[in-house]
Amino acid sequence: MSHSNGAGYSSAAYNSTIGIQAETVHNSTVNITSPDASPQEKYRVGIQLLQDGVPSRAREMITDAIARGYDSAEVRFHWVLAMLSARTHHDLSAEEVHGLRYASGLVQTYAEDGWKEALRVTFDLLAVLSTADSETGPVLKQLQDLPPRQHDAILRHLDLMLTGGLKDDLWAETLERAGAERFGNNRTQRVWAYFAPTPIGARAVPPRPSTAAAAQAALPIRAVLFVVSSALLWALALIADPAQAIVEFLVALGAGLTAARYGLRWWGRGSRPGLAAGARIPHPRDPTSAEGGFTKRVRHSFDHYFSIRTPYGFTPDAWLAHTAQVRGSLAAEIADLYRESRIGVERVDWLIRYLAEDVRNRHNNGTLLDQHRQERTPGRTKALTVAALAVLGAAALAAFGTVVSGAAQPQPLWAFLAVLGAAWSGHAAASRWLEVRREEHRLARETQEYQEQLTARQIAHQHWQSRLDATRPSELEMETWLTCDKTSFVDEALRHHRLTWRDLITHTILMAPGSSYRRGRVRGGPWRYSHYAFRLFLFTQDGIREISSEFTFSDATRRNEQRSNYRFDALSSVQVTENVDVGYDLELVLTNGPARKIRIKDADAHQLAPNENSQEISEINLSATGSTHTFRLLEGIAADGKSWIERHGPDNLMPFQVAG
Repeated sequence: MSHSNGAGYSSAAYNSTIGIQAETVHNSTVNITSPDASPQEKYRVGIQLLQDGVPSRAREMITDAIARGYDSAEVRFHWVLAMLSARTHHDLSAEEVHGLRYASGLVQTYAEDGWKEALRVTFDLLAVLSTADSETGPVLKQLQDLPPRQHDAILRHLDLMLTGGLKDDLWAETLERAGAERFGNNRTQRVWAYFAPTPIGARAVPPRPSTAAAAQAALPIRAVLFVVSSALLWALALIADPAQAIVEFLVALGAGLTAARYGLRWWGRGSRPGLAAGARIPHPRDPTSAEGGFTKRVRHSFDHYFSIRTPYGFTPDAWLAHTAQVRGSLAAEIADLYRESRIGVERVDWLIRYLAEDVRNRHNNGTLLDQHRQERTPGRTKALTVAALAVLGAAALAAFGTVVSGAAQPQPLWAFLAVLGAAWSGHAAASRWLEVRREEHRLARETQEYQEQLTARQIAHQHWQSRLDATRPSELEMETWLTCDKTSFVDEALRHHRLTWRDLITHTILMAPGSSYRRGRVRGGPWRYSHYAFRLFLFTQDGIREISSEFTFSDATRRNEQRSNYRFDALSSVQVTENVDVGYDLELVLTNGPARKIRIKDADAHQLAPNENSQEISEINLSATGSTHTFRLLEGIAADGKSWIERHGPDNLMPFQVAG
């Protein structure tokens, strides 16, 4: 196996470019076991892996369980299925063939039950394969008499092993089952959820830190100076004219309290930041916005969801124009909240979709601009504040006049200085006090808005996560649908070429990612693709029939079908190229045509979940796509031609020691 840095490859169409749109790894503990797990637990996981289309790992788990003493007809039955699943006789090593022969001799030692009968039938099928001109009627009758669970499992996992006349006899039943299950369990409405990325958690803009500390620190000095200056002024006024000074003091006190009360309502709340407060929204083409790829994708996503979530009476273009400012503000907010997470916008699309719906709903109920509208102070409050300040100033000037008219020098000078000190310190103290109250009010308001906004987004996140969990197909469902697609594809190829299974020496099907796709998997499982490229090789006595086509997995639609026919000796070279940073490529070289590169799978290392091994995951993916089997078959033919297949016939499986 050679290594290369070449990036050119093809899927169904030769030399077409493949592009990954999105990928995700679902958290799952189904296929994960600890090293010290019990044999029973390893067997359970092995069964799950076998059902989910990961026979290579299933073999390891079930073999380990047997080695630790957990053995029965049921365990051995599933071990045999794991050994043969997605493989043909020429994929088996000498050691594995020996293990199968040994297992066939154990059948008689197990207690009589349905599992023992299923195990016996499995070995009888293998015996029929390796015996020329065998009578298949009795063993097929035994197979039909098995319960559906064992019967269907044998047909599914021995799919590549069963060939020739035996396969012909079973093919109609296989097609019927595939037709019934291919679109079962609401496939077309659920596949999308498997490839949907895990939504990132909810976030909201936290309240800005308070800036009241500096103003609060300066307030006491100014307040003390105001009190001292005011006290000096009224003391001098009392000395000059006690009766008049008391009246002026009471008027000034009442005016001051009134100004403080209504002034706090006017100036103590401040303006609400937002669009109406003049918040600057970065423009998409504004170089000062430092907009990167993530920000641009966020804006595009906002445009998309706003255009499809329009209120009644608006066209998409009109709604986009109407909400340009609020949409830009929200896009800037989301880009800033999630930019440092280094995620794809797909993981935050749920929030963008929720915000688009929220803006539409607030428009419908008339509250769209409420959060951006400055709180208006009633005119009465403003009038009372201005009047109270005017009365306060007049009372202070009256007190100064009382001192000037009724006192000797130097009291008027002290009174003048007291008025100036009270005016300056009063204004400074009032400004600091109002600033502190504004910050307290802002912090309380923004904290409340933050909590309400975060709670609403967390609820939306949970709803979306719950919908994904409820909709996402299981691994068994995905594997079942994929198996049915392959069955249908093979049947169409056979009918097109007017071939029966008796005409075939063997066959193999290779699954690769399509030209543009999303991919997903569970922890410990193989990648599955939203678009596949299937490539079927039918090996007959006369040569090789190659049929390729791209599949859309959600609805099993097919496109870009290509067919090639060539002799065994025309396959001059097969090269598998591995690059840990790119993936696996298969290169086929024919004597009468150009080399063809086929991307088998992409690199896995950047998408490994915790406790996953890159080499193990790579082997799982190669096995699940049929690559391991196909590589061995094509490399053998390229080296030795048709004789390689003839030397690696099913005779290697015999003799079996199956007894009643």
